[in-house]
Amino acid sequence: MKNRVANRGVIYAHMNVVDQYVLSYGIEFHEFYHAFSDLPNLLLLRHQFDDGNFNLHTLLEYVDSESMPKLSEDDVYEYGDFCWVDFEDEEALNRLDGQEIAELLYLSHLKTHLRLPFYRKLNNRFVYLSHDDGWFNKTYYRSFDDFYKTLGVSISSKLNEKGEKTFFGLKKKKEIPSIPIEILYPFIEDMKEGMIISIERAIHTRASVEIPIWIIGDYYDMDEMYEEYEGLYNRPLDGKIVFDRKVKEWKAFVK
Repeated sequence: MKNRVANRGVIYAHMNVVDQYVLSYGIEFHEFYHAFSDLPNLLLLRHQFDDGNFNLHTLLEYVDSESMPKLSEDDVYEYGDFCWVDFEDEEALNRLDGQEIAELLYLSHLKTHLRLPFYRKLNNRFVYLSHDDGWFNKTYYRSFDDFYKTLGVSISSKLNEKGEKTFFGLKKKKEIPSIPIEILYPFIEDMKEGMIISIERAIHTRASVEIPIWIIGDYYDMDEMYEEYEGLYNRPLDGKIVFDRKVKEWKAFVK
């Protein structure tokens, strides 16, 4: 069952507010990059990217703003583990001490932290830890508003990628914008419990697009999460996100 095709139709998100991370399924790196294309540099902790720069102090590779678009287009799903932390400039890497480098390596190896992984020297906003990118992602956010932005971009990206076809079989022009972060605020408590957003079961009409939402609980094993999702057909919705085509606005409905 593990494949990137499934990732395109379903998003699972479980927020851990205390430790400032989100476990997710379905959110892919190219969508993350689209949300934050202004990121200056990424320190690559685990990867198979062939065009990175090498930092002699950490003995790790990094990607600068020039190489970032190429990385975003690479097939990072095939890397297996893909882990990185953002940073402002290379001098920041050269100021890291042995303990901080060890903590970063621990993060990428065990996908958990020894202490909250936001470093003054790096001034990082994120730590991105994935296995089979889009299948299992654990992402630390300095601000959860950045997560809501990521989620809004990912949902609209999947809708537009799927597209709707005209009578002649041609895809209609992309027209669905990213979801504003304030539209997702009503679902914060649901995401703390573990929430499914099903783009593949969205109802498309001339007037709107309605995306169903269910609360399914806390999952670390994404195989188990997906099995639970597949049994949700007859369960009442816990909410929905609706795009009104006429006014071109998103709306949230919570049970």
